[in-house]
Amino acid sequence: MAYSEKVIDHFENPRNIGSLDKNAEDVGTGVVGAPECGDVMKLQLKIDNNVITDAKFKTFGCGSAIASSSLVTEWVKGKTIEEAMQIKNQDIVDELSLPPVKIHCSVLAEDAIKSAISDYQTKQTAKA
Repeated sequence: MAYSEKVIDHFENPRNIGSLDKNAEDVGTGVVGAPECGDVMKLQLKIDNNVITDAKFKTFGCGSAIASSSLVTEWVKGKTIEEAMQIKNQDIVDELSLPPVKIHCSVLAEDAIKSAISDYQTKQTAKA
């Protein structure tokens, strides 16, 4: 299986790797995946006035999983929550030219965005 140049670039030079303070009110954390299959993705989004101002990730998995995580951290910065929720796994597949056997990596990235936003929204509701 051959990886695209974009997958290789994001794998070898991952963007926005790291962590934000998971207890901060303006940070949503999403952890998705299954340790038994080997892919676990943690995505954190810092949100200010409905706009994602920062994104960090830590992913344990294959090159496609790491590349998908890295890509979405770039894509979500500067987007509103609503815009970020519109990112679909097929967008990631298309951008990275993922082979069919690696599509599950793009699904994890989409799920991580939704999970992180849900966590943020839960914190906002609890604060109100």
